[in-house]
Amino acid sequence: MTRAVDHFADRLRAAPQSRLQRGAAAEALALARELALRAQRLEEPGSPPREMPDAGMFAAADQIMVAGNDLAVVLRSEGELVEAVELVAEAEKRAGV
Repeated sequence: MTRAVDHFADRLRAAPQSRLQRGAAAEALALARELALRAQRLEEPGSPPREMPDAGMFAAADQIMVAGNDLAVVLRSEGELVEAVELVAEAEKRAGV
C-alpha cells in the first residue's frame, strides 16, 4: 500500500503544473479523501466522517501519502489491502501521470 501511494505521489510531484490543473490534482484529492474515509471507518466505526480539505494542487501528493499511510496502518485483511491498492492504481491511471 505504501509503495503504491509513494509511487503515485512521486509521479504527481514530477508532473507539470498544467497536468495538475487538467485534473491530476483533483483525482489525487478524490483518492486521498476516499483513503482517509476508509481509514476513519476502520479506526472509528460509527463516527461521523470528516472530509480531508482541499489544500491546493501542490499539496495533493502529500495528501495521498498521509491518507494512504494512515489506511495502511489500520487495514485488517488482505482483501482490504488489495482493494486499496487497486483504488490507487485506478486513480493514477485516471490522473494520467
